[in-house]
Amino acid sequence: MTDRGTDDVGTSEGRQTRRWSIVGPGIVVAATGVGAGDLVATLVAGAEYGYTLLWAVVLGVVVKIALAEATGRWHLATGSTIFAGWRSLGPWTTVYFVVYVAIWGFVYGATAMTSSALPLAAMFGGSIPAWGIPCGLVGLVLVWFGSYPLFEKIMTVLVGVMFVVVVGLAILVLPDVPAMLAGLIPTLPQGSGIYTLGLVGGVGGTVTMAAYGYWVNAKGWRDSSWIKVMRLDNRVAYITTGIFVAAMLVVGAELLYTANIALVESDRGLLDLDAILEQRFGPVIATLFLVGFFATSFSSLLGVWQGVSLMVTDFVRTRREAVAKTPEELQAAGQLSDDAERSTPFRLYLLWLTFPPIVLLFLGRPFALVVAYGALGAFFMPFLAITLLWLLNSSRTPREWRNGWLSTTLLVGAAVLFLVLCVTELMDTFG
Repeated sequence: MTDRGTDDVGTSEGRQTRRWSIVGPGIVVAATGVGAGDLVATLVAGAEYGYTLLWAVVLGVVVKIALAEATGRWHLATGSTIFAGWRSLGPWTTVYFVVYVAIWGFVYGATAMTSSALPLAAMFGGSIPAWGIPCGLVGLVLVWFGSYPLFEKIMTVLVGVMFVVVVGLAILVLPDVPAMLAGLIPTLPQGSGIYTLGLVGGVGGTVTMAAYGYWVNAKGWRDSSWIKVMRLDNRVAYITTGIFVAAMLVVGAELLYTANIALVESDRGLLDLDAILEQRFGPVIATLFLVGFFATSFSSLLGVWQGVSLMVTDFVRTRREAVAKTPEELQAAGQLSDDAERSTPFRLYLLWLTFPPIVLLFLGRPFALVVAYGALGAFFMPFLAITLLWLLNSSRTPREWRNGWLSTTLLVGAAVLFLVLCVTELMDTFG
């Protein structure tokens, strides 16, 4: 898993001088977390409230920087993985993980393939399965046979395409700068509570945030001397993502809010936007938007195929070791080996993400499965925030790398935010 390209950066000074050239894991985790559904939610918020909720995007960036920094700091400061940390808190922390990754992976696999297929079908014709299945298989091949450095390069290219297309589109629609600046002042229009929570919680916030530490290790960053570089990497990535999401809010505010146009609140809503762009700017701009739509969707697919498979691999490793080790011994057991991407658990979960979900492309999503998917997924982000607070404020973390007042405040805020979102998601799911 080690990125050999950073091995020659042996000294602290060398690491600092080259830090801009080696950022990357943050881009991977941020791009994975922002999918087509997040773009639609942001567009709808812009269509409903104009620029009024722009401040929520900024707040979302701050929350995700705090969460990802805490995850990366745990891996680097302790030399152990997040799963080893969870197990040191007791077996209860991973009780639901097997059920979660089984159901979540099954439904998400179909969702990711569908989302990647939509823009391709719009550009070239054909059915969703005809494009979705190849997208899943390409993701499988790239992760199965590739290495982390290749994976990171592909993700960086996809992020570049996403960023250029969406920010370019925001510039093209001529944003109202005074209204944008006014939108940075926190206000809550009537009925905007759910949209606001969604914007704060949705700027790259998924289960893959917990994978950031694994990608940090895969980059070759293995100890606390890399924490400053990790923090820079994390900030650059989420600020870039924040600009990207803010650009989508601008598009929603300028194209939809001013014209009182409503979108379908699903990935297909981006096809509605494509039609609007073609009418206003012509087929070239509309096609470029579909390219950005594909880059957004496929980067999420690729990131989950790689990152969540690493998490499952570590779950298996720590479960085996937990039988014979105390919590303290388990935490000291270290990180995943360099050949984790070639391990049996990694590849079995890759196959699970790719082949069983193909059935759902033809059959739709069974109601009970969708309910379980929503319920299990709602618990993960509050669980992550709370356990990071616990781990990083305890003796499990070296004193110099424990949470300060700012980190503690932000993680408490994140925990409260995601608990509220969890309750809202459960009410929507079972209601």
